[in-house]
Amino acid sequence: MIGATSTVRRKNRSDARIRNAAFGDVLSIGLIERASFADPWGSREFTSALEAQHAIFLVAEDPAGVVIGYVIAIAVMDEAEILNLAVRPDDRGAGLGGKLLDRALAEAASRGAEQCFLEVRESNDSARRLYVSRGFTEVSRRRGYYREPVEDALVLRLAVQR
Repeated sequence: MIGATSTVRRKNRSDARIRNAAFGDVLSIGLIERASFADPWGSREFTSALEAQHAIFLVAEDPAGVVIGYVIAIAVMDEAEILNLAVRPDDRGAGLGGKLLDRALAEAASRGAEQCFLEVRESNDSARRLYVSRGFTEVSRRRGYYREPVEDALVLRLAVQR
């Protein structure tokens, strides 16, 4: 998943720093999540992800230390899955989602992942463009997967480069 992109191009976020998420980031992550998705995760899901042994949980922060995006993935043995990816609405369209995705994929590869999967709303054109730009291809469809509104999910796969 990735939050929808604003129609206004934002400044380049080359000043953003990507780091491992911490428990103190959960509130900020939750605000981005609620601004990005109709059926948002709650703080319990984010806390569980922080505690999960195989999780890759990264945040992007601006120079002032404000969390402006995040990605959550899981890597187990030779497979990885992107679980959630979103960028604060005011910072969308500046390449930050791609930076987060690239870092998560690199970390998954370093843990031995050979392929990565994700689900994306069929109507989420900006996310689909991002994923295709990184080499993801559609492998299946999950009918009625998303709620609020009900919509199909496209399952995408990437052969991870080591």
